[in-house]
Amino acid sequence: MPATVKGMLRVLLAGATLACQPLALLAQAPTAAAAVPTPAPPAASAPGGPPRGAQAVREFLGLGPAPDAAAAKRGAPIFASNCAFCHGPQARGAEGPSLIYSELVLKDVHGATIADFLKAGRPEKGMPSFATLSDEQRKDVAEFLHQQIEDVANRGTYEIKNIVLGDPKKGSSYVAAHCLGCHSITGDLKGLGKKWRPADLQRNWIMPPRIAASAITATVRDSHRADDGQHTWQGRVQQIDDFRVSLVNDSGRLTVIERNPGVTVELHDPLAPHVAMIGNLADPDMINVTAYLETLK
Repeated sequence: MPATVKGMLRVLLAGATLACQPLALLAQAPTAAAAVPTPAPPAASAPGGPPRGAQAVREFLGLGPAPDAAAAKRGAPIFASNCAFCHGPQARGAEGPSLIYSELVLKDVHGATIADFLKAGRPEKGMPSFATLSDEQRKDVAEFLHQQIEDVANRGTYEIKNIVLGDPKKGSSYVAAHCLGCHSITGDLKGLGKKWRPADLQRNWIMPPRIAASAITATVRDSHRADDGQHTWQGRVQQIDDFRVSLVNDSGRLTVIERNPGVTVELHDPLAPHVAMIGNLADPDMINVTAYLETLK
């Protein structure tokens, strides 16, 4: 396990939020509005993206193999009677240090290192030897420690409880008043209740996944080029800033337009109503709509 894992866990456990990496800068076009052929974009992934289970989070954080739950359960009373007075009942620290951040624990795999360490101890630093414990018991203690790290760090193991707590009738009224101008109960809303689990249903109705059909597009016009060729471009927005806008047309061709004087950009966002709704959505309306949509089986 890399030594940097310890630092990564400190950041995660402090509640810091990982920032999204910025989009890679596009290669500078030789001239304004230069058309550059590009391969067709890959097929869109299914709404909801890649799995976010415990294994995926564990691999991302470099936590190593999953702890042995049965061994951790056996190790809990051994840790409680031999170690908790110093390191705390959940190894988060007391008179002695927290073991959640311990580099020795983080590098260990199924007790291969910890078992020998516990047998020898570290008397010069006040850590007694536990040679009276069997090798199996010391490995069980190691699994208990790994389970504590798993419980703290691996958010992929968190279980979302039932969130269907609202009033479906009130949710139906909200949908009728705010949603049916764009959506249909017998059309795109049909069967939502069986398409997603409640937590995903609530997230996705508030802000639907950004799939190909809901991509942001733009119409770009250059008033200074009305007499010398193309002066209007349309396509899916790949990148936009104060200096240029990059569009991809239906054939996958990339066009980069410099935002010089006279260039105007008109954005078209199919999810704009949802973006506007988020700022005004009250908690009761959110849970009521979720409760109503859950009934659309």
